[in-house]
Amino acid sequence: MSRNILISGAGIAGPALAYWLHRYGMSATVLERAPEPRLGGQTVDLRGAGRTVIERMGLEQAARDRVTREEGLRFVDEHDRIRASFGADGDGFVTDLELLRGELADLLHRHTRDDVDYVFGDEITGLTDTGDGVDVAFRHGEDRRFDLVVLADGLRSRTRDLVFADIARTRSFGLYTAYFTIPRGDSDERWARWYNAPGRRVVVLRPDNQGTTRAALSFLYPRPGLDRLRSPAQQDFLYRHYADAGWETPRVLDAMGDSPDFHFESVGQMRLEQWSRGRIALVGDAAYCASPLSGMGTSLALVGAYVLAGELGRHAGHHDAFRAYETIMRPYVIQAQKVSWFAPRLASPKTRIGIRLLTTLAGLATKPAIGRLTRRFTTPPADAIDLPAYHAQTPS
Repeated sequence: MSRNILISGAGIAGPALAYWLHRYGMSATVLERAPEPRLGGQTVDLRGAGRTVIERMGLEQAARDRVTREEGLRFVDEHDRIRASFGADGDGFVTDLELLRGELADLLHRHTRDDVDYVFGDEITGLTDTGDGVDVAFRHGEDRRFDLVVLADGLRSRTRDLVFADIARTRSFGLYTAYFTIPRGDSDERWARWYNAPGRRVVVLRPDNQGTTRAALSFLYPRPGLDRLRSPAQQDFLYRHYADAGWETPRVLDAMGDSPDFHFESVGQMRLEQWSRGRIALVGDAAYCASPLSGMGTSLALVGAYVLAGELGRHAGHHDAFRAYETIMRPYVIQAQKVSWFAPRLASPKTRIGIRLLTTLAGLATKPAIGRLTRRFTTPPADAIDLPAYHAQTPS
């Protein structure tokens, strides 16, 4: 039995799912609202089971060829003095497989485009599960019918709301983050730098492999809805909110307006009691975003795609496949989403005294004996799943 499956979203989970579906004899169409692959974004890491999936795809060396070559993370003060350093170390606090999100998305797209039908510049506007198929309406293209539909279009998925709006729950941390690329500066080396300013404000600068620097402004703020403002209003807010932050913040703010990839978001998690209804399923952030605070987003996307495709290849009935997918993935997701509400408050103290305490604790965590203890709390549970072994075959 050959299935014809539509995947909404060409980020990480979508192309990874398409790859495995093709391996198991199914036909995949990947739909992306953007006019071309989205190659922007910040640094992501490959760790634990997510790294294993990349290895099983035969892409580990290709991923290593695209790493940022970041040597680690340093906590610095307003005078750029180093207060703590964490070197890149396997699956530790900073991994040895750090690459830009866009680089990983591009790698997956290039690895699948010869076997998968990609449609860019369109989106789903209607989904009708008829019991024996899904009738899909598109904003621009003609209506089509698919055997199954999988939504892999992120935490803020609009297509998810067509089917799961009544059960979708977003957990908010009261944390906002702006991501954007700025020109490389003389002070930007191969180490990422983390700076805390009073008022629960953080500035992070990370080197990339493209001759530029990736900036992130993260802050806790009680007012909801900033992410729904238009970009000019968001940037105006950031200019005001970070005006007196010190360190290299003025340089970051000066470059923000000219950045080609400014992105602003409210950091949250997606909580769903089920990841499928009828012939429509969810994978990746659209199903179980754990937030950047978890360090598990890429692993969840890759592992979820691998397991979902594997179970569809193993079971003739999609209900059994979706049920098995949830049974295998749910414990892994629960572990990943165990992010304390207190975590962003610990990482972004309100006062100078709190900042000194944070950097002191970070410095202690770099000591071998203490580091082994704190590693339990700072390393994401990326290996907390026994990956099934699937065989490339058409479901029968």
